[in-house]
Amino acid sequence: MRTIRPLLAAVVAALAFASALLFSAAPASAHDVAESTAPANGASVAEVPASVSITFNNRPLAIGSGVTVTAGGENWADGPVEIIDNQAVQKLREGAPAGEYTVVWRVVSSDSHPIEGTFTFTAAAGSTTTASGPAGASPSVSAPSAAVPTAGTAAPGTGASEPAADASQPFPWSIVGLAVVAVGLVIYLAVTARKKLAASNDPEGDTPAE
Repeated sequence: MRTIRPLLAAVVAALAFASALLFSAAPASAHDVAESTAPANGASVAEVPASVSITFNNRPLAIGSGVTVTAGGENWADGPVEIIDNQAVQKLREGAPAGEYTVVWRVVSSDSHPIEGTFTFTAAAGSTTTASGPAGASPSVSAPSAAVPTAGTAAPGTGASEPAADASQPFPWSIVGLAVVAVGLVIYLAVTARKKLAASNDPEGDTPAE
């Protein structure tokens, strides 16, 4: 029994290790990330657009989302954020001036994890249309969208600046396979050791019959 107990303990430890791998690897690939913004981060546009947007790899949740669009110390965001497919769209108020704008966004990703970040753009002229005017709320009309793997500059203390390529990592089946093989090997060794122990404790098995 002294030989079997350490082996059983090893089996339990291997199972615990496999469970830890499963529960730690899955959340790492779950969080959403921003793939692009409109206007693009650091872009120069002819005039202030009717709206700005952030495109994500998955559809974010509407609850808890917010976007501020600041220039000259004033927030020019108009109304709440709109979630359209996988975009967070924020309209701007009429009369927004020319200059540099800083957009600070915060959304709740599809896995209920809050993410946030910032990006900037510069407008050569102030807005000439209202948010509901003929220009519409489509950011692609006002300014081109460009891929931003880091989603602009992440706000302090957040993890929103991870590359978009990491957002949809495949489930780590290779790790699961290795864990299963390790557990199977430990079980095999335990069974083999138990048979050898039983054989060694059988005096008749080692003594030739007279």
